[in-house]
Amino acid sequence: MINQDYILLIFNCHKYRYKAEIQKNSWLQKLPTNIIYFHVIGEPTMKTDFSIDTTNKILYIKVDDDYNSLPKKVIRAYETITQLYIFKYIFKTDDDQVCLNIRILDTIINSFNKRTTTNKLHYGGQVIDVIQPYKSQYFLIHSELPMDLILKPTKYCSGRFYFLSNDAIFDLITKKKEIEQEYLEDYAIGYFLNIMFKTTILNLETNKYFIDIEHNDI
Repeated sequence: MINQDYILLIFNCHKYRYKAEIQKNSWLQKLPTNIIYFHVIGEPTMKTDFSIDTTNKILYIKVDDDYNSLPKKVIRAYETITQLYIFKYIFKTDDDQVCLNIRILDTIINSFNKRTTTNKLHYGGQVIDVIQPYKSQYFLIHSELPMDLILKPTKYCSGRFYFLSNDAIFDLITKKKEIEQEYLEDYAIGYFLNIMFKTTILNLETNKYFIDIEHNDI
């Protein structure tokens, strides 16, 4: 087991490897020195559950590499990290994101350090509060999603960027089967995370710090 306090996982796929390269050639070069990162890619034909390419900073997970498998890819990646590292927090983002102000990561880590074990932060990001059940319209963006996908009341952090403590990660792994049956990764993480880890969510206006990669960035 390797000691590494902060780990950034960026969810990528073979189809969009070029987006990972854009990130590697831009804001990822400016990461704080106490954060390491991996792009996470699905590789269903592997003989092992996971494989790490440390040179290219890629974590391969034995799972389908399509959009609907994202919840599986995410929870299995979290589980893999617990097997390889002794860590404090995992940061999560996607391959279509550009961080406009890398100092936000230092700010978040400083907020961790100001707290004690009794008021530790476990979860943070741009909070979405689902007050009552509703039918997701996300299939209009991703046509592979079912058209009758119902979101139940919960609070969750947008998948654009969020963080989870080691305690929260270990809790989520116990709900692995349930999470893998979902379609929306960020919603699933928030929905199945134990309420005790959601009593204080650090609400971040992540759309001020992260923007989507545009075609003219290629």
